[in-house]
Amino acid sequence: MNPAARSIVWRQFGAAIDMLENAIRACPPKVWGDRPDFFAFWCIAYHTLFYLDYYLSDGAEGFAPPAPFTLSELDPAGVLPDRVYTKEELLAYLAHGREKCRARIAGMTEASAQTTPAFGNLALPWMELLLYTMRHVQHHAAQLNLLLRQGVDDAPRWVRVAKTPLDGGR
Repeated sequence: MNPAARSIVWRQFGAAIDMLENAIRACPPKVWGDRPDFFAFWCIAYHTLFYLDYYLSDGAEGFAPPAPFTLSELDPAGVLPDRVYTKEELLAYLAHGREKCRARIAGMTEASAQTTPAFGNLALPWMELLLYTMRHVQHHAAQLNLLLRQGVDDAPRWVRVAKTPLDGGR
C-alpha cells in the first residue's frame, strides 16, 4: 500500500477514533451510567473500543484485551462486563486502540492489505476489515453523541481528519 493511501486511511480512521474520544471526554457522570446496561453510555463506548482492539489484532486466536477488560464481549450469550468501567479506563483503552490502529495502517503493504485474518465467520481482507471497523467506530461515536444531545443537549463537533499524523508527529 503506498504511503499516500496509508495516510488517507489513517486520517479518516483516526478522525473516527478522535470523535469517539471527544464523546467519551464530554460525557458527564449523569449520562455515563452507573449500572451494567447494554444501552448505557459507558457500555456502548466499551463495546466500540473492544471491537476496535479485536479487529486490529492478528486474528481471534490468542486475542486478549488489556486488563481490566475481559472477553465478555465475545460471549454469544451477551454477557455484560462485571462492573461499570470508568472514563479513565476507557480513555486508556482508546489510546491503546488508537496506537494499534496507527501501527496497523503504517505497516500495511499491498500484499498484507489483501490477506484475510481469521475472525470466525467474518472473513474480510485487511483493507476491507479496516473500513468495516472504522464504520463501526463512527456508528457508535454518533450513537454516543446522540445520547449526549438527549442527556445534556450538547455534543462534540465533527472531526475532519485525525489530530495526529500517521507518523505520530515525528
